[in-house]
Amino acid sequence: MGRSRRNKPLLERLVITDVAAEGKALGKVDDQVVFVTQTIPGDIVDVQVTKKRKKFFEGFPVKFHYYSDMRVEPVCEHFGVCGGCKWQSLPYKEQLFYKEREVVNNLKRIGKVELPEVMPIMGSPAETFYRNKLEFTFSNKRWRTQEELDSGEEFSDNNGLGFHVPGMFDKVVDIKKCHLQSEPSNAIRLAVREYALANNLPFFDLRAQTGLLRTMMIRTTTTGEVMVVIVFFYEDEQVRKGLMNHLMDLFLQVTSWMYVINPKANDTFGDLEVLLHAGRDHIFEVMEDLKFKIGPKSFFQTNSEQALHLYEVAREFAGLTGKEVVYDLYTGTGTIANFVAHNASKVIGIEYVPEAIEDALVNSELNGITNTVFMAGDMKDLLTTELFETHGRPDVIITDPPRAGMHADVVETILHAAPDKIVYVSCNSATQARDLSLLDMRYRVTRVQPVDMFPHTHHVENVVLLERR
Repeated sequence: MGRSRRNKPLLERLVITDVAAEGKALGKVDDQVVFVTQTIPGDIVDVQVTKKRKKFFEGFPVKFHYYSDMRVEPVCEHFGVCGGCKWQSLPYKEQLFYKEREVVNNLKRIGKVELPEVMPIMGSPAETFYRNKLEFTFSNKRWRTQEELDSGEEFSDNNGLGFHVPGMFDKVVDIKKCHLQSEPSNAIRLAVREYALANNLPFFDLRAQTGLLRTMMIRTTTTGEVMVVIVFFYEDEQVRKGLMNHLMDLFLQVTSWMYVINPKANDTFGDLEVLLHAGRDHIFEVMEDLKFKIGPKSFFQTNSEQALHLYEVAREFAGLTGKEVVYDLYTGTGTIANFVAHNASKVIGIEYVPEAIEDALVNSELNGITNTVFMAGDMKDLLTTELFETHGRPDVIITDPPRAGMHADVVETILHAAPDKIVYVSCNSATQARDLSLLDMRYRVTRVQPVDMFPHTHHVENVVLLERR
């Protein structure tokens, strides 16, 4: 830390005046913009600069002279240390204001397209306990609180189970209670930690790559089903069964108990086999009259209740009458494709990940949907004139790309296909705006609906309807 501050100033009594892109608060010193973490408009703080550039500084507060009048007490005791929920000190109404403003600014400044009146942002029904999936990390080097450091005491308990500290891959905040996922999530995590400590199960050392317990994922659904996946660094059958059987006795409501043996250098298990310990190897989520099968590797929007509203907006924007051929690009597990299928003549879903397409096919079969077609491959390679000749020219294209937006070749193919409507769902309004600019020659934006999926973060979804000029 000392080296990072060398030749970097301490800015005294900086007035925080606004919120910038990606949720960073800002102030100004002699027309120099200063981005500051853990602050909100109205705060007056001393700021330690950590990054010094020609056009801006970045830093963190070391002293608060005045707390903003709009500041509220964060609900979580880990606020400011844990990497999530960075806007807890900002009232939810203000969070929505800044999210909606960012969407509008991006579409205007980056897209430079003519916009209709943007509809008011759709707030999340739940501000806490809204996530259906959380991933926790075991570490034998937990993050020390400031109180622990100031005490000067020696602590023998170095194990933690929780979330990574931002910017420190080997440090984990030992979470006592997380306000993101409903019970039994917290109870399961605490029970795992208690059993592991009582039985001397080694927590993972992320630098040395040693230890048994690596990560744990908990998935829940609005129907009350729960999936627990525990990731071990190596197989120790006796220890593994002892832990998981103990948890099964405590949490009878859990639907699926699964595990992974991951000897790799990284924590991802997308390329590894997920093994069933007990129960089912999947859980079910329900939206309207549709049932969706969710496995340990399935992609599913992490705010189930708000995801339903997001998909309702996309379906409304599409304005389907039952006669249209719809292409659902970046379909994932086919959630949107299956959601709109009853209102379309045919839906073609395209996705890069083969496992996701397998889930999409299962979900269509599960719901008796027979007018969907799914295929896996690179979007720019599959979305061709030949595909349109086989399955029909698209009347409507629904696209929900990753944060990077659409490849230029995909945009060009969409322009060539000339659908009557394009419904663009985005988790990054900046790249969405860039793509809208490319489509502007033949399409005009007629509706814009921001949707907040992640309260207390700066992230925001946005749905845009484009109609052919």
